Amino acid sequence: MTAARPKRRTVIENCALATVDAHGTEHATGHLVVADERIESVGPGAAPEGLTGVVRRVDATGHLATPGLVNTHHHFYQWLTRGLAQDAVLFDWLKALYPIWARIDEPMVYEAARASLAMMVRGGVTTAADHHYVFPRGGGDLLGAEIRAARELGVRFHPTRGSMDLGESDGGLPPDFAVETLDTALAATEEAIDTHHDPSPGSMLRVGVAPCSPFSVTTDLLREAAALARRKGVRLHTHGSETVEEERFCKERFGMGPTDYLDSTGWLGDDVWMAHCVHMNDADIAAFARTGTGVAHCPSSNARLAAGTAPVPAMLAAGVPVGLGVDGTASNESGELHTELRNSLLVHRLAGGADALTVRQMLRMATHGGARVLGRADELGSLEPGKLADLVLWRLDGLGHSTVADPVAALVLGPPAPVTLSLVHGRPVVEDGRLATADEDGIARAARAESRRLARIAAGE
Repeated sequence: MTAARPKRRTVIENCALATVDAHGTEHATGHLVVADERIESVGPGAAPEGLTGVVRRVDATGHLATPGLVNTHHHFYQWLTRGLAQDAVLFDWLKALYPIWARIDEPMVYEAARASLAMMVRGGVTTAADHHYVFPRGGGDLLGAEIRAARELGVRFHPTRGSMDLGESDGGLPPDFAVETLDTALAATEEAIDTHHDPSPGSMLRVGVAPCSPFSVTTDLLREAAALARRKGVRLHTHGSETVEEERFCKERFGMGPTDYLDSTGWLGDDVWMAHCVHMNDADIAAFARTGTGVAHCPSSNARLAAGTAPVPAMLAAGVPVGLGVDGTASNESGELHTELRNSLLVHRLAGGADALTVRQMLRMATHGGARVLGRADELGSLEPGKLADLVLWRLDGLGHSTVADPVAALVLGPPAPVTLSLVHGRPVVEDGRLATADEDGIARAARAESRRLARIAAGE
């Protein structure tokens, strides 16, 4: 019998810890021990003595350790079209950008995914979901390009195979040249699951099914996509209740609001999460809570497009699973998730008062909340023995945070904190504020080149 390989341990000591466990346990000074890809111990004071196989010791004095951030909604390809349609609401913004997006191809999507992921990872994201729904004919393997980029950067990835089949001539919002047929979309989605989805424990790659939105897909696609996802045992994702225009569209076309319409097509359940959910009434929130349907809250994008403020405090009070999302960088040009903690807190206090949300609720939403939305709360989202070693060390002893005694408040309310070390599956993806797995400057150059190529193609040059 072959002897078991000795565990390789990383020991992190002398840091503040916010575990985000069920009790909200925190330690002013404590330790973490990582054994291979999992957390072995976490607690106050120094690490246990006599540990074997220690390959690295980190003196994390002046740092806060948290679970890695979980981004629950994004559109990586939009990195190539940042800064356009600057003063438009959602429908006008989409109409301005669809003709450009319909020209994307595999090299463009690969570089956009690398840049999108690099920006998030450098800011503490360890798990990222993406919703890709634009598939121009002859564009190549666009979902595969994203998956390749995530694998190279070492990120835990939840890509969703999106689709649109309701073109403008049939009453939808997208131009006809930007949509697929029902059968093509379903076949391609099933192929993506069969090719890429890994349901095993500790998986680095899980694929979801994601028709784009009620105003860009047919009722048949929604129903059949939900059936496909449940037959394959994968999660479902779409946009929901993002704007008043969407609500008006659903009432005029289907005779009901977005939540009731999506419920009628099988799109509520604990295997479903929806992006935005801005215009939700009490009955909508109750339906989400009753069914366990999750929400990806994207405050900066909602503000950029003047969509409104999602009723997140009411959702949390009702027990709705809520995580944070960057959304596409054409509507959130910063491309970062850690800034969403502060933005969300401030937006909701403007809408609901000084006690609308707390800094610890924001940290939980960005970590455990996101893991719950993606169906990974048993493995991710808190610092506990046995969980996957996806974690971040935030430096809080510099000028920007020097007089904030509460480390969680410093992280959420202060300026963006530098990431000294970030681990995914126990492996470093950030070291001393720089990507450990890729050349940031090279990624920036390549993405800039592809953005310019897309602009030239869209302009007919």
